[in-house]
Amino acid sequence: MHKILDFPDLLRLIDERSTAFRAAVAAAPDLDAQVPTCPDWTLRDLVRHLGEGRRNWGIIVAAGPSEVRPDTSAALAGPAVPTEREALVAWLAESTQQLLDALREAGPDSGCWTWWPASQAPQTAGAVARHQLQEITLHTYDAQLVAGTAQPLPTEVALDGVEEFLVTCCATTAAWPHEPATVDYHVTEGRSWRLRVDAEGARVTRIPAPGTPGSADLAPADFSTVSSAGELILAGFYGRLPLDVLKMEGDRQIIEQLIAWEPEV
Repeated sequence: MHKILDFPDLLRLIDERSTAFRAAVAAAPDLDAQVPTCPDWTLRDLVRHLGEGRRNWGIIVAAGPSEVRPDTSAALAGPAVPTEREALVAWLAESTQQLLDALREAGPDSGCWTWWPASQAPQTAGAVARHQLQEITLHTYDAQLVAGTAQPLPTEVALDGVEEFLVTCCATTAAWPHEPATVDYHVTEGRSWRLRVDAEGARVTRIPAPGTPGSADLAPADFSTVSSAGELILAGFYGRLPLDVLKMEGDRQIIEQLIAWEPEV
Protein backbone atom coordinates (compact mmCIF):
# COMPACT_ATOMS: atom_id res chain seq x y z
CA MET A 1 0.00 0.00 0.00
CA HIS A 2 1.24 3.48 -0.90
CA LYS A 3 0.91 5.65 2.19
CA ILE A 4 2.45 9.10 2.36
CA LEU A 5 3.64 10.56 5.63
CA ASP A 6 0.97 12.52 7.46
CA PHE A 7 1.55 16.09 8.64
CA PRO A 8 2.52 15.33 12.26
CA ASP A 9 5.05 12.77 11.03
CA LEU A 10 6.49 15.28 8.57
CA LEU A 11 7.00 17.81 11.36
CA ARG A 12 8.51 15.17 13.65
CA LEU A 13 10.95 14.06 10.97
CA ILE A 14 11.89 17.61 10.00
CA ASP A 15 12.87 18.10 13.63
CA GLU A 16 14.76 14.79 13.75
CA ARG A 17 16.69 15.35 10.53
CA SER A 18 17.49 18.93 11.54
CA THR A 19 18.87 17.62 14.83
CA ALA A 20 21.01 15.13 12.89
CA PHE A 21 22.24 17.95 10.64
CA ARG A 22 23.31 20.01 13.65
CA ALA A 23 25.07 16.99 15.13
CA ALA A 24 27.07 16.57 11.93
CA VAL A 25 28.00 20.26 11.95
CA ALA A 26 29.10 20.01 15.57
CA ALA A 27 31.21 16.92 14.80
CA ALA A 28 32.84 18.13 11.58
CA PRO A 29 36.59 18.82 11.85
CA ASP A 30 36.40 22.14 9.99
CA LEU A 31 33.48 24.40 9.06
CA ASP A 32 35.48 25.57 6.05
CA ALA A 33 35.91 22.03 4.69
CA GLN A 34 34.56 21.45 1.19
CA VAL A 35 31.32 19.47 0.95
CA PRO A 36 32.12 16.54 -1.41
CA THR A 37 28.59 16.38 -2.80
CA CYS A 38 28.28 20.18 -3.16
CA PRO A 39 31.80 21.02 -4.41
CA ASP A 40 31.15 24.76 -4.71
CA TRP A 41 30.27 24.97 -1.02
CA THR A 42 32.06 24.68 2.27
CA LEU A 43 30.23 23.24 5.26
CA ARG A 44 29.75 26.80 6.49
CA ASP A 45 28.06 27.67 3.16
CA LEU A 46 25.80 24.65 3.52
CA VAL A 47 24.84 25.66 7.06
CA ARG A 48 23.94 29.15 5.91
CA HIS A 49 21.93 27.77 2.99
CA LEU A 50 19.94 25.45 5.24
CA GLY A 51 19.34 28.02 7.99
CA GLU A 52 18.37 30.93 5.76
CA GLY A 53 16.24 28.68 3.58
CA ARG A 54 14.16 27.44 6.52
CA ARG A 55 13.58 31.02 7.67
CA ASN A 56 12.50 31.99 4.15
CA TRP A 57 10.03 29.11 3.93
CA GLY A 58 8.64 29.93 7.35
CA ILE A 59 7.73 33.39 6.08
CA ILE A 60 6.31 32.00 2.81
CA VAL A 61 4.05 29.56 4.65
CA ALA A 62 2.92 32.20 7.14
CA ALA A 63 2.01 34.60 4.30
CA GLY A 64 -0.74 32.27 3.07
CA PRO A 65 -2.02 31.87 -0.51
CA SER A 66 -0.19 33.96 -3.09
CA GLU A 67 0.47 33.86 -6.83
CA VAL A 68 3.81 35.61 -6.35
CA ARG A 69 6.67 34.77 -4.04
CA PRO A 70 6.29 36.71 -0.78
CA ASP A 71 9.04 39.10 0.23
CA THR A 72 11.29 37.16 2.60
CA SER A 73 13.89 39.85 3.17
CA ALA A 74 12.82 39.93 6.83
CA ALA A 75 14.24 36.42 7.15
CA LEU A 76 17.72 37.84 6.64
CA ALA A 77 17.26 40.96 8.74
CA GLY A 78 18.83 41.36 12.15
CA PRO A 79 22.18 40.08 13.39
CA ALA A 80 24.56 38.47 10.92
CA VAL A 81 24.81 34.70 10.73
CA PRO A 82 27.16 33.62 13.54
CA THR A 83 30.63 32.44 12.67
CA GLU A 84 31.52 30.61 15.88
CA ARG A 85 30.42 26.98 15.82
CA GLU A 86 28.34 26.81 18.98
CA ALA A 87 26.44 29.97 18.11
CA LEU A 88 25.99 28.75 14.53
CA VAL A 89 24.44 25.49 15.72
CA ALA A 90 22.07 27.45 17.97
CA TRP A 91 21.13 29.68 15.03
CA LEU A 92 20.34 26.56 12.99
CA ALA A 93 18.05 25.27 15.74
CA GLU A 94 16.24 28.61 15.79
CA SER A 95 15.84 28.49 11.99
CA THR A 96 14.23 25.06 12.19
CA GLN A 97 11.92 26.19 14.96
CA GLN A 98 10.73 29.17 12.91
CA LEU A 99 9.82 26.83 10.05
CA LEU A 100 8.09 24.32 12.32
CA ASP A 101 6.12 27.05 14.11
CA ALA A 102 4.90 28.45 10.79
CA LEU A 103 3.89 25.01 9.51
CA ARG A 104 2.02 24.13 12.71
CA GLU A 105 0.22 27.47 12.74
CA ALA A 106 -0.83 27.15 9.11
CA GLY A 107 -1.85 23.49 9.09
CA PRO A 108 -1.40 21.09 6.16
CA ASP A 109 -4.21 22.38 3.94
CA SER A 110 -3.35 26.07 4.08
CA GLY A 111 -2.41 27.46 0.67
CA CYS A 112 0.88 29.21 0.02
CA TRP A 113 3.20 30.16 -2.81
CA THR A 114 5.46 27.40 -4.13
CA TRP A 115 7.82 27.12 -7.08
CA TRP A 116 6.00 24.01 -8.40
CA PRO A 117 2.60 25.16 -9.77
CA ALA A 118 2.94 22.99 -12.89
CA SER A 119 3.70 19.83 -10.92
CA GLN A 120 1.40 17.24 -9.35
CA ALA A 121 2.11 18.53 -5.85
CA PRO A 122 -0.40 20.93 -4.26
CA GLN A 123 0.53 24.47 -3.31
CA THR A 124 -0.05 23.95 0.39
CA ALA A 125 1.83 24.05 3.66
CA GLY A 126 1.59 20.26 3.76
CA ALA A 127 3.41 19.95 0.43
CA VAL A 128 6.01 22.44 1.64
CA ALA A 129 6.59 20.33 4.75
CA ARG A 130 6.96 17.23 2.59
CA HIS A 131 9.56 18.89 0.37
CA GLN A 132 11.35 20.52 3.27
CA LEU A 133 11.83 17.14 4.91
CA GLN A 134 13.56 15.87 1.79
CA GLU A 135 15.80 18.92 1.41
CA ILE A 136 16.87 18.79 5.05
CA THR A 137 17.46 15.03 4.82
CA LEU A 138 19.61 15.36 1.71
CA HIS A 139 21.73 18.13 3.23
CA THR A 140 22.07 16.14 6.44
CA TYR A 141 23.67 13.42 4.34
CA ASP A 142 25.96 16.06 2.78
CA ALA A 143 27.01 17.34 6.21
CA GLN A 144 27.56 13.83 7.51
CA LEU A 145 29.97 13.18 4.65
CA VAL A 146 32.08 16.12 5.85
CA ALA A 147 31.96 14.83 9.43
CA GLY A 148 32.78 11.26 8.35
CA THR A 149 29.48 9.99 9.77
CA ALA A 150 27.35 9.46 6.65
CA GLN A 151 24.37 7.16 7.24
CA PRO A 152 21.78 5.65 4.87
CA LEU A 153 18.66 7.74 4.55
CA PRO A 154 15.98 6.72 7.07
CA THR A 155 13.62 4.28 5.35
CA GLU A 156 10.37 6.10 6.11
CA VAL A 157 11.85 9.37 4.85
CA ALA A 158 13.31 7.81 1.71
CA LEU A 159 10.08 5.99 0.80
CA ASP A 160 8.10 9.20 1.00
CA GLY A 161 10.93 11.03 -0.73
CA VAL A 162 10.75 8.97 -3.92
CA GLU A 163 7.16 9.93 -4.58
CA GLU A 164 7.72 13.50 -3.37
CA PHE A 165 10.53 13.99 -5.86
CA LEU A 166 8.56 12.49 -8.73
CA VAL A 167 5.37 14.52 -8.19
CA THR A 168 7.13 17.78 -7.27
CA CYS A 169 10.40 17.87 -9.20
CA CYS A 170 9.63 15.66 -12.22
CA ALA A 171 5.96 16.24 -13.01
CA THR A 172 5.47 19.22 -15.30
CA THR A 173 3.32 20.52 -18.14
CA ALA A 174 6.40 21.47 -20.17
CA ALA A 175 6.80 19.44 -23.35
CA TRP A 176 9.35 16.62 -23.27
CA PRO A 177 11.85 17.40 -26.07
CA HIS A 178 12.60 13.77 -26.96
CA GLU A 179 10.71 10.68 -28.05
CA PRO A 180 7.88 9.75 -25.64
CA ALA A 181 8.99 7.28 -23.01
CA THR A 182 7.92 5.48 -19.87
CA VAL A 183 10.19 4.94 -16.88
CA ASP A 184 9.40 2.62 -14.00
CA TYR A 185 10.99 3.08 -10.58
CA HIS A 186 10.86 0.02 -8.31
CA VAL A 187 12.14 0.10 -4.74
CA THR A 188 13.01 -2.96 -2.74
CA GLU A 189 10.76 -1.79 0.09
CA GLY A 190 7.83 -2.82 -2.11
CA ARG A 191 6.60 0.24 -4.00
CA SER A 192 6.72 1.25 -7.66
CA TRP A 193 5.95 4.30 -9.79
CA ARG A 194 5.71 5.01 -13.52
CA LEU A 195 6.83 8.30 -15.08
CA ARG A 196 5.45 9.07 -18.53
CA VAL A 197 7.14 11.83 -20.58
CA ASP A 198 5.79 13.14 -23.88
CA ALA A 199 4.73 16.33 -25.66
CA GLU A 200 2.19 17.06 -22.90
CA GLY A 201 4.83 16.99 -20.18
CA ALA A 202 5.63 14.50 -17.43
CA ARG A 203 3.16 12.76 -15.18
CA VAL A 204 3.58 10.17 -12.43
CA THR A 205 1.32 7.28 -11.46
CA ARG A 206 1.65 4.60 -8.82
CA ILE A 207 2.08 1.06 -10.12
CA PRO A 208 -0.27 -1.44 -8.45
CA ALA A 209 1.40 -4.22 -6.49
CA PRO A 210 1.67 -7.57 -8.34
CA GLY A 211 -1.54 -9.55 -8.09
CA THR A 212 -3.76 -6.51 -7.45
CA PRO A 213 -6.32 -5.08 -9.92
CA GLY A 214 -4.59 -3.35 -12.82
CA SER A 215 -1.17 -4.79 -12.11
CA ALA A 216 -1.20 -7.00 -15.21
CA ASP A 217 -2.44 -4.30 -17.60
CA LEU A 218 0.73 -2.20 -17.87
CA ALA A 219 2.85 -2.41 -20.98
CA PRO A 220 6.59 -2.86 -20.34
CA ALA A 221 8.46 0.35 -19.59
CA ASP A 222 11.13 1.73 -21.91
CA PHE A 223 13.49 1.98 -18.94
CA SER A 224 13.34 0.84 -15.34
CA THR A 225 15.39 0.87 -12.16
CA VAL A 226 15.43 -1.32 -9.07
CA SER A 227 17.07 -0.20 -5.84
CA SER A 228 16.34 0.75 -2.28
CA ALA A 229 14.42 4.00 -1.89
CA GLY A 230 17.45 5.68 -0.36
CA GLU A 231 19.73 4.62 -3.21
CA LEU A 232 17.22 5.89 -5.76
CA ILE A 233 17.09 9.31 -4.09
CA LEU A 234 20.86 9.61 -3.70
CA ALA A 235 21.84 8.19 -7.10
CA GLY A 236 18.89 8.54 -9.46
CA PHE A 237 17.44 11.84 -8.25
CA TYR A 238 20.06 14.00 -6.55
CA GLY A 239 23.39 12.77 -7.93
CA ARG A 240 24.98 12.01 -4.55
CA LEU A 241 25.94 8.49 -5.68
CA PRO A 242 26.84 7.14 -9.14
CA LEU A 243 23.95 5.87 -11.25
CA ASP A 244 25.52 2.44 -11.41
CA VAL A 245 24.42 1.67 -7.85
CA LEU A 246 20.96 1.20 -9.40
CA LYS A 247 19.96 -1.95 -11.25
CA MET A 248 18.86 -0.63 -14.64
CA GLU A 249 17.09 -2.20 -17.60
CA GLY A 250 16.21 -0.71 -20.99
CA ASP A 251 17.43 2.39 -22.76
CA ARG A 252 19.83 4.13 -20.35
CA GLN A 253 19.82 7.23 -22.56
CA ILE A 254 16.32 7.99 -21.22
CA ILE A 255 17.44 8.49 -17.64
CA GLU A 256 20.42 10.52 -18.82
CA GLN A 257 18.02 12.75 -20.78
CA LEU A 258 15.80 13.06 -17.69
CA ILE A 259 18.74 14.12 -15.53
CA ALA A 260 19.79 16.74 -18.10
CA TRP A 261 16.24 18.06 -18.70
CA GLU A 262 15.51 21.51 -17.27
CA PRO A 263 11.93 22.28 -18.33
CA GLU A 264 10.58 25.80 -18.28
CA VAL A 265 6.86 26.45 -17.94
